[in-house]
Amino acid sequence: MIVDSAVYRQGTRVPVACDVADLAAMRASSTPGDFVWVGLHDPTEQELTEVAAAFDLHPLAVEDAVNAHQRPKLERYDDSLFLVLKTLWYVDAEDAVETGEINLFVGQDFIVSVRHGEGAALRQARLDLEAREAVLAHGPSSVVYAVCDQVVDGYEAVCDALVEDVDEVELSVFSEDRTNDSARIYVLKRELAEVRRAILPLRDPMGRFATGTVHGIDRDAAPYFRDVGDHLSRCAETVDELDGLLSTAFEAHLARISVQQNDDMRKISAGAALVVVPTLIAGVYGMNFDVMPELHWQFGYAWAMCLMVGTSLGLLWFFKRSGWL
Repeated sequence: MIVDSAVYRQGTRVPVACDVADLAAMRASSTPGDFVWVGLHDPTEQELTEVAAAFDLHPLAVEDAVNAHQRPKLERYDDSLFLVLKTLWYVDAEDAVETGEINLFVGQDFIVSVRHGEGAALRQARLDLEAREAVLAHGPSSVVYAVCDQVVDGYEAVCDALVEDVDEVELSVFSEDRTNDSARIYVLKRELAEVRRAILPLRDPMGRFATGTVHGIDRDAAPYFRDVGDHLSRCAETVDELDGLLSTAFEAHLARISVQQNDDMRKISAGAALVVVPTLIAGVYGMNFDVMPELHWQFGYAWAMCLMVGTSLGLLWFFKRSGWL
């Protein structure tokens, strides 16, 4: 469905006499220097085909936009550009990174944004851009910048949430309590991989935009893209750091489990010794011998009991002093 469509002239939105859904008429009503921005959300193949006919979009790019689930990329088709962005948002309750997709068709006098998924609505980006006339005056390039800026801001929010979760994992791993953090560490590493798949392929297009080497993107807009590229690089560095921290935390978690198991075995061995020694004494006195010291002694039973208790207390003191118990 078409969320919004408008004609922009010298950085301002201008009214049109035709219906906003009549894209061919909107494009025809624009004058040289104007551009049309059409925003769609989860369009059907028929809807996207009609948009493609109005703006002469390349069929291969349209096919990618219909199918979605593309990796971030920048491609040129004739005189237009096709840019794919992955949108991210974080569900903290599930430690899950959810993904969406934005496809941008960029021409000299138009830009068509196709959004898939629930995240990263572009209405606020449109309103913010309309409030910045100097930026909007750069034409379709300004829309590319605004969309990329919003998407990368979403990456930063996801990275901040992941930083908090990784900090929680580190505190849990190195706490005195017995914890089972391996499952959560695996989930977080898997979500980091999802973030990496969105960020890393986008660095090349942002770098090309920032240097003004992409035909169809205003060279004067390069400083804005440099700012976006800087934020993107910061996100990539954060993801790499978090991945390394999780790997270290997992190794530390395994080491703690090994230490705990050794400690448990030491305590079990000490406990077994406390039982074995009295059992040994009882076994000796339970032998069927007629001639054995203290066998017919009046205080033999008391002596055996005291010997069992005494040796057990002696072992218990020794184990406590040695730290085994």
